[in-house]
Amino acid sequence: MSREEVEGRSLPEKLDLGEYLRHFSSFLARPKPVAMEGDIHQHHRFVKALGTVEFPEPPELPPMEDRLARLGKQATLSLDEIFDFVRMLRYFNRLRARSLPEPLGSWIAQIEVPDEVGEIAAAFTDEGELSTEREPELYEIAEALRRNRLSIRDTLRQLAHSSRLQDYLVDTQIHLINGEETLLVRGGFSAAVKATVVGRSAGGFFYILPERIRELKDRESELLSRREEIHWRYAREFSAVLHRWERFLAYLDRQFDRFDHYQARVRFARSRDYEFVLPGKGREVILRDFAHPAIENPVPVSIEISKPIVLVTGVNAGGKTMLLKSILSAVWMSKYLLPFRCKASETRIGHYRRIEAIIDDPQSVRNDISTFAGRMLEFSRLFRERDAIVGVDEIELGTDADEAASLFRVLLDELKKREITFVVTTHHKRLASLMAGEEDVELVAALYDEERRRPTYTFLEGSIGKSYAFETAERYGIPRSIVEKAREYFGEDKERLNELIEHSTRLEAEMRRKIAELERSTDELRRREERLRETEEKMREEQRKVLATLENRYNAATKRALAALKKAENAEARQLLNEAHRHKSRAKLRQKEEAKREWKVGDRVKYRSHSGEILSLKEKEAMISVDGMKMRVPLSEIAPAPLTPKAKRPKAPKSTSVKVEKSDRASLHIKLLGMRAEEAEEALDAFLSNALLHGIGEVEIIHGTGTGVLARVVAEYLRRHPRVKKFYRMPGNMGATIAEL
Repeated sequence: MSREEVEGRSLPEKLDLGEYLRHFSSFLARPKPVAMEGDIHQHHRFVKALGTVEFPEPPELPPMEDRLARLGKQATLSLDEIFDFVRMLRYFNRLRARSLPEPLGSWIAQIEVPDEVGEIAAAFTDEGELSTEREPELYEIAEALRRNRLSIRDTLRQLAHSSRLQDYLVDTQIHLINGEETLLVRGGFSAAVKATVVGRSAGGFFYILPERIRELKDRESELLSRREEIHWRYAREFSAVLHRWERFLAYLDRQFDRFDHYQARVRFARSRDYEFVLPGKGREVILRDFAHPAIENPVPVSIEISKPIVLVTGVNAGGKTMLLKSILSAVWMSKYLLPFRCKASETRIGHYRRIEAIIDDPQSVRNDISTFAGRMLEFSRLFRERDAIVGVDEIELGTDADEAASLFRVLLDELKKREITFVVTTHHKRLASLMAGEEDVELVAALYDEERRRPTYTFLEGSIGKSYAFETAERYGIPRSIVEKAREYFGEDKERLNELIEHSTRLEAEMRRKIAELERSTDELRRREERLRETEEKMREEQRKVLATLENRYNAATKRALAALKKAENAEARQLLNEAHRHKSRAKLRQKEEAKREWKVGDRVKYRSHSGEILSLKEKEAMISVDGMKMRVPLSEIAPAPLTPKAKRPKAPKSTSVKVEKSDRASLHIKLLGMRAEEAEEALDAFLSNALLHGIGEVEIIHGTGTGVLARVVAEYLRRHPRVKKFYRMPGNMGATIAEL
């Protein structure tokens, strides 16, 4: 018995994808199988690139295999057949003229058209006619035909309104019969006009072609024959050229088919807002918000399959078969790079060499095979397969339930060793209980709404579902009294077992609902934290801008104050200006100290408006405890927590003397030897202010060599001072620095 006789329908038809494929095929320029030869990952890159741009719709073209075979045998193609190659060529020229993203642009650019083929393409108009510029005689023939047809119409109108035919005319219309323009007349018309009868009407009247029209028709036939001779001559000439480039045309035809695959997928996806999911290297199937194309208002399916066997149990008419078809459909569409509706960013589909669906009842009187025998035949073929995903609907079909449970458990255990993944729907609680404890088995239950007494078409992973046969029978019109009697025969113990299964399913569903709510709350908290961080970053940026503006204003005000002091010396103003410089220097020093601060576990810190304690440190982040809540924050966003001030004994102020002397090499010099960094900065600040006030252009700063600390402090201060033009070490004396103001 053949495989087709047992299976009956193709896989897409079994999965209810027939209408989906017919809609997809309507976007193809010509009929072809959906499968594409070659690397699917490379095809996906081209489809993804094409999806980012607008492109012209390709022309509808017939298959070219027969024409290419005839060209290979040096046959002569008609001009219409040749023009189809021209249309294909012109379409690629239109694509080449567009700015296509990579790798599309490079691929289209590689299609180089031979000059001889390009000349043939230039010989045709957009309508597929030979260009009259190439063959002027065609223009003359076209004009002659136009004038001849006008003469025919004018002659027929004259005869239709002539007094001689008035008594014989049925009407004055011109009738097109068998491609001829005729008049409809009564019998006896020969007494008024010479004509040929072309046909008869249902009323017994005659369609006639007047003799005067016959002469014009003969003229038209002569002109058409001349045009056909010219067409034949060019068809033979063009066919001879195309014969030499038959391999190029075959290559062009293959590239057109390839692009046709790409553009059809992109346009089809755009028309339905579908997405592409590329099959991965693994063997898992993770669907997120998948919608089967055959369902108008589907309940989105989200499910994870990571084990070799998936047993789907639960309510009748609750979507078990559609879940099976959805899983196999997603794998099939992904395998052939066909788009579908899902959340593509979270959907993962493995790659399987074969996809099988054991869904239909194989029973056939003609082939003398029972339901169970047909199922066994289908399972026996699986022992010759590897790397496949197989869907089996109602696995217990056609035989004793207990025997089938034991048999199918062994079959599934053996076949999974051949890297075959099974998605099985069943009402066999025995089969589900036999396999429930195995690590390689995933249980999925179809859920039922007890209050509304209807299936929810949703699924719960990790649970065995109740069939709800009695509820389903009552829902579909079976009298309640009959259903209640059936319950009595069913037995209390089995009904209690069903109730336990149902209760367990409800509890698990409730637990998962709460987990989902917690995950949503966590996600919301993360989003809020991210928004707070963005707001803080914006505020920090605004703070930096404000500080920069204030510093610019400070520098400008300092310049104006110095300019005013040059005109009129004021001791109090001088003192205030020096104090402002000192405050600015101290603020910058504090910022640097905070940036270099080394934190340790247990430090009290301030984070935004909260105080907390450091629990752990990791690179540039710290885990802190704030009001009993742990938070991970950047080190740059925390500061020391303010401490309770302690009473300190006042220290006697340390006096610092600044000695300013004349120097031969510079106008003034200052000695900073023995000072600390902060003292040296204050002394240098006052020294430079006085020098600027008196208009001194060059000063000498003596800091010594020693450990080099004072030299670095002086260099750093001079580098950021707005009025220092440049500074350098004194030649021959590394312990002094010259500054030009």
